[in-house]
Amino acid sequence: MTMASAEQAAHVLVVDDDREIRDLLGRFLAKHGFRVTTARDGREMHRAIADWKIELVILDLMLPGEDGLSLCRGLRATSQIPVIMLTVMGEETDRIVGLEMGADDYLTKPFNPRELLARVKAVLRRTQFAPASQKAAGRRMLCFAGWKLDTGRRRLESPDGLVVDLSAGEFDMLMAFVEHPQRVLNRDQLLDLTHGRAEAPFDRSIDMQVSRLRHKIEVDPKNPVLIKTVRGGGYIFTAEVTQNATPGT
Repeated sequence: MTMASAEQAAHVLVVDDDREIRDLLGRFLAKHGFRVTTARDGREMHRAIADWKIELVILDLMLPGEDGLSLCRGLRATSQIPVIMLTVMGEETDRIVGLEMGADDYLTKPFNPRELLARVKAVLRRTQFAPASQKAAGRRMLCFAGWKLDTGRRRLESPDGLVVDLSAGEFDMLMAFVEHPQRVLNRDQLLDLTHGRAEAPFDRSIDMQVSRLRHKIEVDPKNPVLIKTVRGGGYIFTAEVTQNATPGT
């Protein structure tokens, strides 16, 4: 495993069984100010996460032993570390499955390292790596249907008082809805609100993120009440949203 020397930069873990790709991405990301650790399989990935405070994982889909999808699913079940998946496959189905397993973004090989860099920065901006002052300035407590969303701490609490873990993508999707309640949002609008970049016209990542979010906040995800589908239009968040003061603000 290797690590760059920048002490205050975000720590990125690159998991790929191809040594050339590990070395290339390690050097490239370190050149742009990131701390980088590399791993060749799931075992080394888990060891790195145990040894270091990892802010983001770049995870290859095809790995020896446990594959990237399984590793992503396991990682999402135990942590909120954002994941960008890499694959040589270009099929839309593979992308959808990756997002469904909890990946925050997805990039198909071969790719331009600068595009990966842009996505790394975008994902980190949407996660806990934002500066503390920025978090405090934007901290709000948004309430809907008994749920409480602390935007600064990125913490969602159910009506029963249970904390529900959200991936970066799920948090962004929920924020898009609670900031635009009782308004139909089409897929292009949701892409703008959650990603801030253009996506392929037939990309189904929005539908997958909505589906995952429904499983977190709906009593019956198959018969949603809070996030309803508008035929030919997109989605609408039906709940009334109120804003309360948060402690320490």
